[in-house]
Amino acid sequence: MNDSSNNMLSLTALTVDNATAALEHGLAALQAGQSEFDMRNVVAVDSAAVSVMLAWQRAAHAAGITLRLVNLPPMLQSLTKLYGVCSLVSPQACETAELHHH
Repeated sequence: MNDSSNNMLSLTALTVDNATAALEHGLAALQAGQSEFDMRNVVAVDSAAVSVMLAWQRAAHAAGITLRLVNLPPMLQSLTKLYGVCSLVSPQACETAELHHH
């Protein structure tokens, strides 16, 4: 399913500056049938990232899609943990992060 995850590889920032565009990009990807977003190229994040990812998950849930957010950069994982929503945003990332926690 590599083709479906490539759609989000162009996303390099998930901040208040591009939150609306990123949200719309993700919603369009979901409508096109994408169920995995690869976040590996995201290098700039702020608290808006958490809101956008939660909105993607809500939209996916409403559409009956299980959305997987994969390759979350450490800063993004830290934000989701800080806000207590890691398991809602990306359960598999939380499990991986817990295994590597010191």
